[in-house]
Amino acid sequence: MKETRKGMLLVISGPSGAGKGTLVERLLNKDPSFCFSVSVTTRGRRKNEIEDVHYHFISEAEYDKLLERDAFLEHASVHGHRYGTLKSEVYERMNRGQNVLLDIDPQGARAVMEKEPQCVSVFILPPSYSELKVRLHTRNTEQPEEIERRLNNARWEIAQMDRYRYLIVNDDLDLAFSQLQAVVRAEKQNSVRFFPQIGE
Repeated sequence: MKETRKGMLLVISGPSGAGKGTLVERLLNKDPSFCFSVSVTTRGRRKNEIEDVHYHFISEAEYDKLLERDAFLEHASVHGHRYGTLKSEVYERMNRGQNVLLDIDPQGARAVMEKEPQCVSVFILPPSYSELKVRLHTRNTEQPEEIERRLNNARWEIAQMDRYRYLIVNDDLDLAFSQLQAVVRAEKQNSVRFFPQIGE
């Protein structure tokens, strides 16, 4: 049997503190068929972040130039900063048969879903708003006013979940990861991207 595969575009969203970053990291470590699309952002780099691994950190002026060149698959302002997914990070890889993972906010995800209706969209939910607040405080990466802004935004973000094809509640990390793997396994066999040719 001969088979051809088209690259999958996997879009993962969820409010800050829902645990999507941990799930994304696990999937990338476990499944070598996926590569991570590194977004650009105008926000400052956190202590634990690596340039060109977590984000391409750029100035407002550089961001404006990319906008003028129509270089983005999607772009959005989130939590007072600008983010964007470069077309070059996505299409070249998918054309080579690679699966591409986007970790983006619901605003950007909506734009991607409209342009790429065959993308696989997954929304990660926290078990409760109170648990979300605890997680944001314990990770110690944002100032108190930034945490409040993210909690306020979380209500709007969660209200967008019905736009996504799959929903996963991250109350138990191992269970949430096995559910994400199940989605990926099923979608790899979807006839929009899997083309087997059986013998005579």
